[in-house]
Amino acid sequence: MNKRCIIAGAGEYCGYVIPCVGDYVIAADAGYTEFLAHGITPDLVVGDFDSLGYTPDHSNVIRIPSEKDDTDMMLGIKQGLAKGFTTFIIDGGLGGRLDHTVANFQLLAYIASKGARGYLLGREVTVTAIMNSSISFQSETAGYISVFSIGGNADGVTLTGLKYLLNDATLTSDYPLGVSNEFIGVPATVAVRDGTLIIMWAGRIEAVNNIYSV
Repeated sequence: MNKRCIIAGAGEYCGYVIPCVGDYVIAADAGYTEFLAHGITPDLVVGDFDSLGYTPDHSNVIRIPSEKDDTDMMLGIKQGLAKGFTTFIIDGGLGGRLDHTVANFQLLAYIASKGARGYLLGREVTVTAIMNSSISFQSETAGYISVFSIGGNADGVTLTGLKYLLNDATLTSDYPLGVSNEFIGVPATVAVRDGTLIIMWAGRIEAVNNIYSV
């Protein structure tokens, strides 16, 4: 498995991922307390610490003003990208404030635009984004999968191994054609030739560890 950048935010923390040797662990604001509660010491702590309420006593802290353009999560992602990581696992990025959830979907697209891949973890859902590329799932993956265009049209969308198939289709950001598809017990692929897709599927981290590499 590739080395990963693991980031915890202030949303609903799942705690399914245990850092491995070589992983880089970043706490974004109140994600710091979640890591500590699970016995994980982050390599870096970033944020304005409005959610945490204090500046952590940590040897590697980046504190930024509360009036800023980057969210705390974006700051963490930029730090990981600068270190060359191409796989980002984000816990605590769902289940909190809805505006931050939408912002985190945009961050997945940002990560994809940099040639990397990010995964937002929920208790029973995983979300990622792909740009001009594809993602594959093993036959054991079960439940629903939904595919949405973000940032304009997504051309050349092909879905294979799912209940509802597409071949070289166009998905638009104003019509949810890709919602509520299903895995059917065979290997499946979602691909887009030109554009960005947000992909979400039912599944905890244990079921999707196999795809955590770009």
